[in-house]
Amino acid sequence: MKTIATHEAKTHLSRYLKEVSEGETIIITRGRKPLAKLVAFSSPNVARRPRVGEVMDKPVKIPDAAFAPMGAGELDEWGL
Repeated sequence: MKTIATHEAKTHLSRYLKEVSEGETIIITRGRKPLAKLVAFSSPNVARRPRVGEVMDKPVKIPDAAFAPMGAGELDEWGL
């Protein structure tokens, strides 16, 4: 675990992000007081973005009965 000051973190952020991505944990301090911990992000709950044209969900199946003409009773209920 490495400890750095806020000014150094701002000045060399790219370098420290690379180190964190390689497994290092970095504590950022203000004076001598620890302020933040910089660690690699990993979460199994984050879904990856779908690629263009990729199907995300199962296709919706619409039954053939949904396209059948309405009967006289149904037309009356709709006021048609």
